[in-house]
Amino acid sequence: MAIGEIGHVDVVGSKVGGCHRLALTDKDKQARDLFIKWAQDIGCTLRVDAVGNLFLRRKGKSDELKPVMSGSHLDTQPTGGKFDGIYGCLAGLEALRCLNERNIQTLRPIEIAVWTNEEGARFKPAMLGSGVYAGVFKLEDALNTEDESGVSLEAELERLGYSDLADLDDPGCHQYFELHIEQGPVLERLGIDLGIVSGVLGVRWYEVEVTGRSCHAGPSPMDLRSDALVGTSKMITELTDMTMKHGQDSRCTIGELKIPNASTNVSPGKVKFSLDLREGSLDQLNELETKAFETIHRIAYHHQLEIGIKETWSLPPCPFDTKCLSLIQQACELSHPEVEPHSLVSGAGHDAVYISRVAPTAMIFVPSEDGLSHNECEYTSPDQLEKGCDVLLNTLILAANCD
Repeated sequence: MAIGEIGHVDVVGSKVGGCHRLALTDKDKQARDLFIKWAQDIGCTLRVDAVGNLFLRRKGKSDELKPVMSGSHLDTQPTGGKFDGIYGCLAGLEALRCLNERNIQTLRPIEIAVWTNEEGARFKPAMLGSGVYAGVFKLEDALNTEDESGVSLEAELERLGYSDLADLDDPGCHQYFELHIEQGPVLERLGIDLGIVSGVLGVRWYEVEVTGRSCHAGPSPMDLRSDALVGTSKMITELTDMTMKHGQDSRCTIGELKIPNASTNVSPGKVKFSLDLREGSLDQLNELETKAFETIHRIAYHHQLEIGIKETWSLPPCPFDTKCLSLIQQACELSHPEVEPHSLVSGAGHDAVYISRVAPTAMIFVPSEDGLSHNECEYTSPDQLEKGCDVLLNTLILAANCD
């Protein structure tokens, strides 16, 4: 069985179908067990940490040295594809198979990591496993987090047998490399099959509450209303326009819009919406935030609305390690000299963001058809997938032979 068949969903218009495999469900455990079996079949040893992160290790000549690590995640979104995360895990395993087949022994050990709950679709926040590993989240808080049904992460770890396997003896990480689909349209638009990721955009999430005055749709003249939805609509339009002018790496998304007690013949007195801002540097992110808040308050004043803004989550911009980026560049030249890799930033968060806080880190991208991800129609061609695997293999060889 292929891992992509675990939680498989047939989808009209998809070339390979999608996956529904939430973190620490039975389907996730089935995928993890299969991955462990494949790794152990080629001589890897397994270590599981206190939040269920898996580490599959291939010995090095100097096995006491810190390992070079690669990895990603096997959990998916509720309407996920077959490439997001899964590709990075399988590519790492394929690299170890190639090393065995070619009888190549590296100086350092190499570990392939499978991070727990990267997507955050079941347990909040996202990237929980790598966050605990990097010390961003406290272990106790992570274990106590619950899904929508009130089931804790700790309870699921115990149910699936990971608590009994937990090994707190962490050998550390010398360098970390993550291969991933781009999840955006840039590489495909440029016609380039390989991307070297210079860093990840910083993210800030907010909950915005717009308060006006509810009134009857008939007796209330248009010019005497304090309509929260009309004001919110203008905010969304102007926030989008402002962000498009701000810079190439600027992002603004309103993904949720709620109208409490909505009714057809009532002018809304309250609206809540989510705001997601992203930028490539801390200064630019601060500037984007300032402009966004000014836009919201200006429109609110004009429409006689009150505003409440609450930051709910943030992730600072993450530049990747220059030495790791140089190793990937060398690996691209060794693997596919006919391809000039494109340097780009990632707009999405990845486990690599948190790992970069404890080890030098960088990422490799391959194209996503139509820029689709978190979508059952997600697709990358076999040729592009193979090129990414080739680059990861040579990157790991270069990195694992440095003392």
